[in-house]
Amino acid sequence: MPFRIYLVEDEENVNQLLVSYLRKEGWDVVSFLTGEEARQAIHHRPDLWILDIMLPDIDGYQLIREIKADSPEVPVIFISARDAELDRVIGLEMGSDDYLAKPFLPRELVIRTRKLLERVYGKASVSTCVISLPPYSIDESKRMVMHHQQIIELTSKEFDFLLLFAKNQGQAFSREQILKYVWGEDYFGTDRVVDDIVRRIRKKMPDLRIETIYGYGYRVVKQ
Repeated sequence: MPFRIYLVEDEENVNQLLVSYLRKEGWDVVSFLTGEEARQAIHHRPDLWILDIMLPDIDGYQLIREIKADSPEVPVIFISARDAELDRVIGLEMGSDDYLAKPFLPRELVIRTRKLLERVYGKASVSTCVISLPPYSIDESKRMVMHHQQIIELTSKEFDFLLLFAKNQGQAFSREQILKYVWGEDYFGTDRVVDDIVRRIRKKMPDLRIETIYGYGYRVVKQ
């Protein structure tokens, strides 16, 4: 099972961007825009929390107190745009395992998250995650797709597209959602690239059932 990560970030655009990067690593990410929403989910006990200190209601300090009271072993990464040194010290005193000062690159958060998961849960458990999408199997860590012991060669974007649908089998995604996940928030080209990537994957993986939802997007379902 993939690791479950809870992200608390009140800036919606930043929230969506970070979720996109984290999910590309194969992690199960749930995000919250307020401290109160996150507080209600503390008892779910995810594998890792990423907390923004500055929130519109309950701040990250209060949240980490309640998280550690419920499950002291769960790791926490603090992110903040405030006084970096002071927040880092206070966060460590309260039990945070890492700290990132804003602004930071989303990729840096991914790297720190992976290293923390490896440290807490072991490298093997972080790096091994195979998704079954019969008759195909998808190894996230190796970014490899297998079909009856044969490797199917995919481009990076083809693999990202496949991973999105493999992790959300049966769920429909619009072309806009696919563009944001595969090409990123900064892509400003035509959405016809989505149709093109679907055509290529259908050719390479003829047994994959990709359903077209006319006027909207696509959905992948099990055979």
